Amino acid sequence: MNKVLSIVGPTAVGKTALSIELAKTFPAEIISGDSMQIYKGMDIGTGKITKEEMQGIPHYMIDIKEPDEPFSVAEFKEIVERYIRHIHQKNKLPILVGGTGLYIRAVLYDYEFNNRKRDETVTKRLEAFIAEHGVGPLYEKLKKIDPKQAEKIHPNNHRRVIRALEIYETTGLTMTEIHKRQKQKPKYDHLIIGLMMERNRLYAKINKRVDEMIANGLVDEVRRLYELGYEHTQAMQAIGYKELIPYFKGEMTLEEAIQLLKQNTRRYAKRQLTWFKNQMDVEWFDVDEKNVFDKIRSRVESFLND
Repeated sequence: MNKVLSIVGPTAVGKTALSIELAKTFPAEIISGDSMQIYKGMDIGTGKITKEEMQGIPHYMIDIKEPDEPFSVAEFKEIVERYIRHIHQKNKLPILVGGTGLYIRAVLYDYEFNNRKRDETVTKRLEAFIAEHGVGPLYEKLKKIDPKQAEKIHPNNHRRVIRALEIYETTGLTMTEIHKRQKQKPKYDHLIIGLMMERNRLYAKINKRVDEMIANGLVDEVRRLYELGYEHTQAMQAIGYKELIPYFKGEMTLEEAIQLLKQNTRRYAKRQLTWFKNQMDVEWFDVDEKNVFDKIRSRVESFLND
């Protein structure tokens, strides 16, 4: 069974820096496991790695979609599997790095997705309802039917709300139930390294990172996308983007939008940690621990030599 290394953990914990150091230490190439770094023009808010930061290490799954193009975990899995084969053919180790847990688990555990065609009758009925009444009532319905899935969907994401309800109406199963039925047999011989740090320090780092994003031009980046008409796209539901739109509309001050962005990012980091701890077999390392890189490198060496 081919080997795959994955590096996971909450936003701002240091996954990118570790992945570069490991890729320089071992013959490895990096695949982004972030559901938003796939979008072109969304660089600052997604914390996208720069060409300089890559240090010559090949990276995949970055800048492959326009902001108005839809993207699914099933498509992610299909493309990433091709890149994993490509990297293995070069006799190198694929390192799957990111914070989008479902995407990473779908690859490592070979999820099967129901690729049946949508029931257009149901879809059109739900779309017509939204046109007349707005998405709010349907989102509330989804919260009652499948509260866990509703938590993962932004209330304004019409496409995903409709899809979740359409699947429920046509199969009798919620998205949460479908995810639970997925097999847990790994497709690859994999090691999942998790990075963590003391919560208050992580939150302080997140706040600082948001301030740096603002200083580096995040407001202009989001405004450009907003003015191009991307407000209601899947991409613009990302944290770092949706929080600034009320500022452009005059509904809140820039300072209020920044505080909301910090709060949402901290909450997201907490959800990421909970998800990884409950859903995946992760070996955790505290980034503030002495000689932590040496310990991780040693663990990866033993994994590769098994």
